[in-house]
Amino acid sequence: MLISIEPKTHKNYGTGLLHFHQFCDSISIPEEQRLPAPEHLLAAFIASWAGNIAETTADSWLAGLHFWHQYNGAPWHGYLLLQRTKAGLAKIVPSSSKCPRHPPVTLDHMHALLGELVIASPNAFDSTRHVSQSSVVCQLSSPNGIEYSVFHIPWTKTTHGNRADIITSKIDNPTNPFNALKHHLSANASVPLTAPFFTFETPTGWDPMRRTWFLKRCNDIWRSANLPELSGHCFRTGGATELLLRGVPPDVVAVQGRWRSKAFLEYWRRIESILPIFITGPFADSHISILQSSMDSFERRYR
Repeated sequence: MLISIEPKTHKNYGTGLLHFHQFCDSISIPEEQRLPAPEHLLAAFIASWAGNIAETTADSWLAGLHFWHQYNGAPWHGYLLLQRTKAGLAKIVPSSSKCPRHPPVTLDHMHALLGELVIASPNAFDSTRHVSQSSVVCQLSSPNGIEYSVFHIPWTKTTHGNRADIITSKIDNPTNPFNALKHHLSANASVPLTAPFFTFETPTGWDPMRRTWFLKRCNDIWRSANLPELSGHCFRTGGATELLLRGVPPDVVAVQGRWRSKAFLEYWRRIESILPIFITGPFADSHISILQSSMDSFERRYR
């Protein structure tokens, strides 16, 4: 059970458990009355933080407490009373605890440039989690003649060690990933097979692409093109939104982005703030109809 939790999640769960015990200590709750915790105690704990934390923080802490109960074989009593308390907390979240919405990476960002693929530092490479130069890239062609590439990655946030596929399709656009991938492999053919996948030949040998280097270089280019600076997660936001706006069925978007939940639809629910970023002119009525039909079909299928 402990192995099922990622290191970052361990820290968040531990924080919630610590605050819960501190709260119980402050009102003299005996330890034997904390597990299983009665619902009124869970609700009182969350209410004590009203006006000081965001709803997402409360959710993280409660998830940690829930896991603590599961780990110890204790029943969980977080139901309607706790949900009502959380709803009240959400209405008085201080502005200082609200994180600004991250804008998506748009095609303008990608044109200016010309997660699982880059590493945090040269010493952070782990062959069980990161794709290496030894990965076989298959160059294929679809029945209608569209060229595409497929290669495996050993680990993702959603599939863990069950691997996943990265698919790059040849498109008529400066962001064409198919040609870029072919160029990378041919230009860096002498890099050792044990090196990270995005490793580059240098005058002194080779050097792997690192997340911090990649994002810094992206933002340097975007800044010079008068585009907003963005974070790494904005690529996933932008990719999912761009496909949805093109009328790609949500099921296909989920597969392309390796989403195992409907979380990517949060981008669609915020479409009123995202749409102007992507569209410089009005959509044709027919395109609007395609978008609406696609989303209506998805809603009926999954209720």
